[in-house]
Amino acid sequence: MLENSVWRQYNEENSFREMLAQYCRLALVDMIEDDKALYAVLKAKLTKKELRLFAMDSAGMSDDVIKTEFSYDDDELQKAKFKLYKKLKQDKVRLDFRATNAYNEDI
Repeated sequence: MLENSVWRQYNEENSFREMLAQYCRLALVDMIEDDKALYAVLKAKLTKKELRLFAMDSAGMSDDVIKTEFSYDDDELQKAKFKLYKKLKQDKVRLDFRATNAYNEDI
């Protein structure tokens, strides 16, 4: 499952659920149960660059490696991380990860 995803390029396991719960301030039991569906929502809500940054930062990669990958300087990297994690905390984004929203869309 999700073997060829951006997340798996930088992370050994599909631990994005735990990382999302941490940054979005949601309980794991409230999130969409299916990993594929949850990852699809994550991809829809973040740009490709933001998704890659999230995966790399969550994998614990050093800031120097991330700056090289994106051609950022220190200030640009901090702004990009701030924007990413701010976006994940916004209600319009984080509430889409909830299982109740996925259920309501199916009806």
